[in-house]
Amino acid sequence: MFDVTRYATAAQAIVDAGRFLYDRGWSPATSSNYSARLDPDHIAITVSGRHKGRLSTNDVMVVDLNGNPVQSDAKSSAETLLHTVLYQIYPDVGAVLHTHSVKATVLSRLIEAGAPFEVEGYELQKAFPGVDSHDGRLRIPVFENTQDIPALAERTREWFQHHPEQPGYLIRGHGLYTWGETMEDCLRHVEAFEFLFECELETMRVCR
Repeated sequence: MFDVTRYATAAQAIVDAGRFLYDRGWSPATSSNYSARLDPDHIAITVSGRHKGRLSTNDVMVVDLNGNPVQSDAKSSAETLLHTVLYQIYPDVGAVLHTHSVKATVLSRLIEAGAPFEVEGYELQKAFPGVDSHDGRLRIPVFENTQDIPALAERTREWFQHHPEQPGYLIRGHGLYTWGETMEDCLRHVEAFEFLFECELETMRVCR
């Protein structure tokens, strides 16, 4: 059993995040999925197929960390396992956001297969945990897109068990996954990533 009061708070945070991300153009239509931890065994997550700019708390359900619905007949996001694996790996993670912005999607397609997204020298790198200087390089993996979500979840699990310091990842031609201790932290990470994506794409355009 999960705490109903905690669920209500998490569901409202997810609804608010959806409106913000939709308004910024980072989660168009029914794309994207969001979640928040309720306790060590349960998360709240968006129901599949809901418009992210028009979410209500009825569009948020509870699943266990194996992705099974709890006290609900609704269907969670098709990518639920990509959320639950992060909560399993990172006990301190309180929220996970997956967005589908144009810049994240385009940039992920421009990165060479097998290479990470890399940036260095940006002040906004300090938006991520453990980074206190613009010096240094931020590297995040780019996974190939697939409809085999269980297989992709296991690939991400293996990667992050060996690279626990990572703040996010891209799926090629698909979008961004990032996480944080709180929903506020997670939203900050999305904003920081979007700034970096835009800077890199603008640099590519100018340098052509």
